[in-house]
Amino acid sequence: MRAEYLGPAGGTVATDADAATALVVEPRRISGAWTRRQWALAIAAVLAFWTCAALAWPLTGSVVPWDSKNHFYPMLRYLGEALAHGELPLWNPYHFSGHPAVADPQSLLFTPTMLLFGWLVPQPSMQLFDAVVFAHFLPGALAMLALFARRGWRPEGAFVAAAIFVLGGSASARLQHTGMIFGYGIFPLALLLLEEALDRRSYLLACLFAAVASTMVVGRDQVAFLTGLMLIGVVVHQAVLSGRPVGYLRARAGILLAAGLVGAALLAVPVVLTMQLLATSTRPSFGFGVAAMGSLPPESLATILFANVFGSLRWTYDYWGPDWHSLVEGTWTDRATNYLFAGTAPAVLILWHGLAGGRLLAREFRFFLVVGIAAVLYALGRYTPVFSLVFDNLPGIALYRRPADATFLINIALAFAGGYLVHRFLNEGNPRFADMRRSPLAAVLVACAIAAVLGAVLSGLTFAIRANQGAAAGTEIALGFALSGALVWLLWKSGGDRRRRAAAAALLAALTGGELLWRNAASALNAEPAERYAVFRELPAEQLRGLQVLKQALAERHARGERPRVEILGLGGAWQNASMVLGLEDTIGYNPLRLADYERAIGPGENAADPNLRQFPGTFRGYRCRLASLLGLEYLVLDRPVEKLPRHFPRLPGAKLLYGSGPIWVYQLSPGAPRAYLATHAIPVDSEKVLSEEEMPEFDRRSAALIESDQVAELAGDYGVRDTATEPDPAVGSVKVAGYRRNAVSLEVDTDRNSIVVLHDIYYPGWEVTVDGKPARMLRANLLFRGVEVPAGRHRVEFQFRPLSVANLVSAASGLIEDEDGEAETLTR
Repeated sequence: MRAEYLGPAGGTVATDADAATALVVEPRRISGAWTRRQWALAIAAVLAFWTCAALAWPLTGSVVPWDSKNHFYPMLRYLGEALAHGELPLWNPYHFSGHPAVADPQSLLFTPTMLLFGWLVPQPSMQLFDAVVFAHFLPGALAMLALFARRGWRPEGAFVAAAIFVLGGSASARLQHTGMIFGYGIFPLALLLLEEALDRRSYLLACLFAAVASTMVVGRDQVAFLTGLMLIGVVVHQAVLSGRPVGYLRARAGILLAAGLVGAALLAVPVVLTMQLLATSTRPSFGFGVAAMGSLPPESLATILFANVFGSLRWTYDYWGPDWHSLVEGTWTDRATNYLFAGTAPAVLILWHGLAGGRLLAREFRFFLVVGIAAVLYALGRYTPVFSLVFDNLPGIALYRRPADATFLINIALAFAGGYLVHRFLNEGNPRFADMRRSPLAAVLVACAIAAVLGAVLSGLTFAIRANQGAAAGTEIALGFALSGALVWLLWKSGGDRRRRAAAAALLAALTGGELLWRNAASALNAEPAERYAVFRELPAEQLRGLQVLKQALAERHARGERPRVEILGLGGAWQNASMVLGLEDTIGYNPLRLADYERAIGPGENAADPNLRQFPGTFRGYRCRLASLLGLEYLVLDRPVEKLPRHFPRLPGAKLLYGSGPIWVYQLSPGAPRAYLATHAIPVDSEKVLSEEEMPEFDRRSAALIESDQVAELAGDYGVRDTATEPDPAVGSVKVAGYRRNAVSLEVDTDRNSIVVLHDIYYPGWEVTVDGKPARMLRANLLFRGVEVPAGRHRVEFQFRPLSVANLVSAASGLIEDEDGEAETLTR
């Protein structure tokens, strides 16, 4: 038997196979380019599907919940507010007492679309934010059409693939993970441009690919990392497919070099800054045991066939599938992470035509088959030996804690598989049983298909019976079999006639789109009532009154030149980062990426929703301790009176209740240290040792300062360091905060002697200081804060955050090289 098909660039490729392997040969004939009418209908169908999906949230009065609103929406609001005031939000003073937003991949600063959106609409509603995030699926969905067209695959299949890409599996269930959606949504466009650049040997397309791919990976999350690896795999696959890999790569060396140089230039700054943050953060990398806890439980694969078999979509939130409470070995995954459903029709086609019929083994689809298998193995993590091998040997894997993020790649593979099999059905009908019986491989493939169905049924029933949900799971399984039976009958009846196949394919596409809208749009996995995030819209009366009391007290303090900080704890997810929108200098917040020294010293944790998670290390034993005073922490906002705080909380005698009712209680604590002061006594310390021992040294916070030991020797004044017989007299003078902006703080200093000006803002690389316009050495003072030495007299001190300066970028890059050399030396030893 001889078969022909169109290669990715439209060229004809011939393959031969005997009857024994007939089920895996290429299709006999494939249509060429799409007509204008086919293009128009396909684009219209994708746009209509996307529009219906996007409207599901506003029409139901819901918004995308959890991280989308607890973290990313406040980040966008902060970005927009800064741009509206003519500033780039490089530093965020409202988050963990100060946070390097420019280095945080989740700050949206380097996401071009969100930067533009924040500039155009500084204060978008939550619904508009959701719509803009959802719009990031459109480039990928439309690119799916082009990817199918350039392969000569049919438009009906392209629509199915696009619909799954937009609303299947992780694309819908993980919609809350806004940063991942940005990279995932643009991947097909990057793939399209890469294929075109390689085929046409176009430098222009190579540069366009580099720009799009850079946008895809600038989020620096695991989905961006994995899709980046997938693009590298495309180059390798094309080279191998050519039959002359070395010659293929040599002929395109210039194209690849141009793309690499443009991509490196676009990514160098954000990557270097993020690595600089990681080096000083709570999560520079993960051990294997930590990462393995984020593995996808194998039983979750049952959701490919039966969407709600574990109760994933129930609004009662009584999920009974594999997660932390049902798995003995434990896991960090949940019902959203474990959800893979991409439609019943694609599942039937994959099991029957693709697996049992062998069509997924076709050469033209083999790359996506390999990607799908690799993604499943990687996502399963500790449940296979593959993850330990790649974790130990593939650079970059240890930066991420959840191999289950590869479910995004599984959804991409399911999208291509479902669409491709619709195309094969249109061209050839159903697999021929005669060919299947003659193939030795067929029995194995059929057995695998049957085993997959049985495994899904048994997994679903096992967990359901344990949770006394057998009837609910049984109903879902019965519904799945009923829909599958109807689809099998439809395919069987229409498989022998071309016109009937066309009608059946159109119906399959419509059913797939409709089922995805029914199951996955504004579902229990990705929607909650907008009222739950009222802090961003309109607060209930009690909370609004409490917030007004707090802001009035802060306004009075600011008018006196004082800048006290606030801790907001326990009020619920949306309040954790609401400080960015409300303009409150919060000492805690919600972010998995935090400065390690701040975490060790203050103990905020990444989650400010649950008071039980708030820790109190030895350096921060309570809200009346020395470090709390240095922070200027003077207001505490809780969801309960202090008498009802968890038992591990320090008591708060003397705290003044400013407002207390229902869900919000506002307390004023003891007066804290001023934001800036003059020190004439320097006490050398090793901050690393202090933080390790969790014991704050004693010192007079009015006239003394803790200074890093390696910086003391560079001080011009004595400050009681060389002459320890007597303690220096306090300075006669003052420090006034003359200006306080996101990226700059101005101080007016008046002192009668050499002094150290201490500013109780977080010390971090990229901050620079000048005294009367001349650069000065910035000191690390009081463990976490900034300082600078000034001579006697009146001075203007300016602290400016300039992370994009050449000096800081070179320093950050040099630090990375030194760290890599140190690690390599350690490994050698």
